[in-house]
Amino acid sequence: MKRLIALPILFALAACTVGPNYKRPVVTVPEQFYGVTAPADAASLADTKWFDLFADPSLRTLIDEALHNGFDARIAAARVEQARARYGIAGAARYPSVGYNALYEYGHTSKFASPSDTTGGILVANVNVGWEVDLWGRIRRLNESARADYLATEEGRRGVLLSLISEVASTYFELRELDAELAITRRTTATFQNTADLFRRRAEGGTASGLDTSRAEALLALESSQIPLLERAIVAKENQLSLLLGRNAGPIPRGLDLDAQPLPPSIPAGVPSALLLRRPDIRAAEQELIAANAEIGVAQAAFYPTLNLTGLLGGQSTELASLLGSGHNWSVQAGVLGPIFNAGRLRNQRRLAIAQFDEALIAYQRSITAALGEVSTDLVSNEKLAEAEVQRARAVAADREAVRLATLRYESGFSAYFEVLDAQEQLLSAETGVAQLRRDRLLALVDLYRALGGGWQEGDTSAVR
Repeated sequence: MKRLIALPILFALAACTVGPNYKRPVVTVPEQFYGVTAPADAASLADTKWFDLFADPSLRTLIDEALHNGFDARIAAARVEQARARYGIAGAARYPSVGYNALYEYGHTSKFASPSDTTGGILVANVNVGWEVDLWGRIRRLNESARADYLATEEGRRGVLLSLISEVASTYFELRELDAELAITRRTTATFQNTADLFRRRAEGGTASGLDTSRAEALLALESSQIPLLERAIVAKENQLSLLLGRNAGPIPRGLDLDAQPLPPSIPAGVPSALLLRRPDIRAAEQELIAANAEIGVAQAAFYPTLNLTGLLGGQSTELASLLGSGHNWSVQAGVLGPIFNAGRLRNQRRLAIAQFDEALIAYQRSITAALGEVSTDLVSNEKLAEAEVQRARAVAADREAVRLATLRYESGFSAYFEVLDAQEQLLSAETGVAQLRRDRLLALVDLYRALGGGWQEGDTSAVR
């Protein structure tokens, strides 16, 4: 009867869990992002899947290849498997462990031993069972911590994949901008080559001065020198992109031209509070906070005794038949182990766990603040870069008209060719500026998509797609 009464008490104690239960910290989040004048709306650019955001078929293929074969994606997947295994190890401690041991011994005993002066062998075989009764929830807290670490690693993997998408897209747009600069430079070089040839022929005929010829040659040489530099930068950018794809260095297929890359007419930002549920780094920081909270319970449970139950069933015989038949032995043991004096070690372990929780809490709050700032910066960048591109496009149109008028004036004999050359230099600078601004707008769009945690939502079982 006493044993039957003790069982409910034992299971009641096993249901206890010391340490604080996790509660999500209260974080003050603004109603809308700083720098946004339009009212906040639930719709967000982050709700768009990456393969819908990027219309360039070549870019889509490159991103898909990076997600499957990229080194970063594979490393992140391996880290998730490690965390999943650690979670499984922690969970196994909740259950009894069963093992066995077998021994065969052959030898001779002395005449002074008992039994005396004998020679022979003996078989020993045992099955043992061990189980730590989780009286104070130490194992449950360990399991909770391991689970949070696993989920944090999974969120980290999503963050790596989102960053990988952003890096591939950004690098590709930078590559296309270099292609555009190279095309502009080659076109301008051809124009300067024609001009230099013209002045060279006129100088030979005595109708042009040496100053005109030298100026044209200098401009041709200066612009021609940009071609190998741009070609060098293009190869370096292709190699950078190849590394992201997880392949050896080689040519990268191109798709749409830089000015043909689509940009959304409007960019909805969504509400700031959605970042807490969407951004992988914030979600990972919260899981790390949950793990740190559980470790406080683990440290606190160390102050209380642990109860271990062990059992043994086996046999010992000189013959295998007898070992499997009669002659069995068994035992059941219950042991309690608890601290008495440890020079403050347990107290300092708990203090350490609390300090680590405080650090994780600050990191969680910092990740939220940083995310809000990133989104605000990227939203303003998209808006202001769009305005700047409009003005640069006007400058290109005006410079093209200036080249046309300067050419007419030169052909009519009203001006020297220096005016044409100056106008062409202005046009080159303006066209290059427009290409760079288009690149910056595309990069700002990618940065905003990453800052909003795009490509993945709550309940989405796919990694990013």
